[in-house]
Amino acid sequence: MDLRTVVYNAARDGKLQLLQKLLSGRSREELDELTGEVAGEGTPLLIASRYGHLDVVEYLVDRCGASVEASGSVHFDGETIEGAPPLWAASAAGHLDVVQSLLRRGASVNRTTRTNSTPLRAACFDGHLEVVRYLVGEHQADLEVANRHGHTCLMISCYKGHREIARYLLEQGAQVNRRSAKGNTALHDCAESGSLEILQLLLGCNARMERDGYGMTPLLAASVTGHTNIVEYLIQEQPAGMEVQPGLAQEGPSSLGCVKSQGASCCSSSPEEPPSETYESCCPTSREAAVEALELLGATYVDKKRDLLGALKHWRRAMELRHQGGEYLPKPEPPQLVLAYDYSREVSTAEELEALITDPDEMRMQALLIRERILGPSHPDTSYYIRYRGAVYADSGNFERCIRLWKYALDMQQNNLEPLSPMTASSFLSFAELFSYVLQDRAAKGSLGTQIGFADLMGVLCKGVREVERALQLPKEPGDSVQFTKALAIILHLLYLLEKVECTPDQEHLKHQTVYRLLKCAPRGKNGFTPLHMAVDKDTTNVGRYPVGRFPSLQVVKVLLDCGADPDSRDFDNNTPLHIAAQNNCPGIMNALIEAGAHMDATNAFKKTAYELLDEKLLAKSTIQPFNYVTLQCLAARTLDKNKIPYKGFIPEELEAFIELH
Repeated sequence: MDLRTVVYNAARDGKLQLLQKLLSGRSREELDELTGEVAGEGTPLLIASRYGHLDVVEYLVDRCGASVEASGSVHFDGETIEGAPPLWAASAAGHLDVVQSLLRRGASVNRTTRTNSTPLRAACFDGHLEVVRYLVGEHQADLEVANRHGHTCLMISCYKGHREIARYLLEQGAQVNRRSAKGNTALHDCAESGSLEILQLLLGCNARMERDGYGMTPLLAASVTGHTNIVEYLIQEQPAGMEVQPGLAQEGPSSLGCVKSQGASCCSSSPEEPPSETYESCCPTSREAAVEALELLGATYVDKKRDLLGALKHWRRAMELRHQGGEYLPKPEPPQLVLAYDYSREVSTAEELEALITDPDEMRMQALLIRERILGPSHPDTSYYIRYRGAVYADSGNFERCIRLWKYALDMQQNNLEPLSPMTASSFLSFAELFSYVLQDRAAKGSLGTQIGFADLMGVLCKGVREVERALQLPKEPGDSVQFTKALAIILHLLYLLEKVECTPDQEHLKHQTVYRLLKCAPRGKNGFTPLHMAVDKDTTNVGRYPVGRFPSLQVVKVLLDCGADPDSRDFDNNTPLHIAAQNNCPGIMNALIEAGAHMDATNAFKKTAYELLDEKLLAKSTIQPFNYVTLQCLAARTLDKNKIPYKGFIPEELEAFIELH
């Protein structure tokens, strides 16, 4: 263990005397070195602040000259926070004395982490009221600095259910109707967390019922998260003597009108709003909005709470509201019935609703239909619960039903989410893992095993290639994106599985067409890897929690080569697939690449040939003889390069590329 690590550990453990022994008498340069950042772990001052060692903090700043602004990595609740200054760490951990000390020593009260989180937001997150009061009251910390997602201190305190912090921030003028990057407000956060008291507090401060980027009101947000108390409060009947804010209750389905009455002044509103009035009750809700909320709440009871009787209770109330006063509110007719839902349609009468209790599976289909109608296909919860229901079918052995639902969800994601979205990537990986399991099951049980066809695998492989094409059409190329590399790896895993399925000549042709489409895109993964590089790399095996394909894979390599993959393509280190195969000790795959025209004497950025990278034990057994594959052209190219004979501009460009290969 080096001395810097010893100093860091002493600061973490609060061992002041050891630190004094290690650091006293050191030169300025030595102190800067020893109190600097330890790789991936931040600075001694940062870690001492995180654990509240006041004496260590003051010694490091006053005696060792440690910078109070030097940021680094710090760990909280299993997460690593990058670019955190010491004040942020002390605030997040609730160490008021350290916060006070750092601010006295010149720490900036609004300095942020890499994700734009301030010390005040950190204190709000974990509910450290005294730290919040000190940062705002004594040092005028900015209430409105939002993190990279646009979430403010008020929003996070509402989401975490810290009522007194929310109250204090509102008293200090926090903007109650501020929106995040996705359009949600603090009211949405209250509804999602189930904090009714804070929701009432916000309504008392002129919080407006608005839709977020998905079209969700706070009422629907409470329904989709299953917070019945919020839903009940917001849909209760309008109290006598209250009036509805003009224009809000008449906005159609899911709109909310706000009740207000004359009363004592509330906490301060945001600067652009007039002084607020006390809300003595919740906002009365239009009949359409109440119906949707109850129907969606019932769907949540089915899929999230697994309470079918509770769901039926809420759906009954919704049905009664639909027929209230003899004026029926009809459900919109779906454009078409869906095979994935077994062509189910939503019930429209009380008799049909009551009949559901005898058919739990039909109730589950109703929940999916309701969620898709109300939330729409672009809301993440819509496809998430379709996939969840499919997984339940898979667990019971009904793989056919699972695959139908998952394909429907995947189409929904590709049509509505951005390319390479984590949810879409998760769907592809789930398919690969499911297909792998089913094929293993069939191999173990023979004709009794579950059958999976070429069409199932091919359909998902085509969608995977489409996802790569979509990603490459973006203005900004994915480059070395981890998500893009993962997408390519999953495609290779699907191709690996597809090689295990018998197919007709026409199906073989379709498979080759699809792989050709992929190669035509010229996609690049980590370090500039082509699909062929990835097919010969053992790291491609590790794509998820469960095993799928095994790489390097000779079968996948052959398919890629048959479809036109360049055996001499280069990664960012000038490695060809042959180099990667050698690093992975795969002489069999090297032979296949050489037979496809790969140059055995091609050198990488470190002037190494693939043969030179082979393990010594394999070299002894290898049948590969480099000189058998060296042509006169190759020798001439190496001679030009070795003797630094100028050739650029004197020969055709394709010959220049050939010389550079060597």
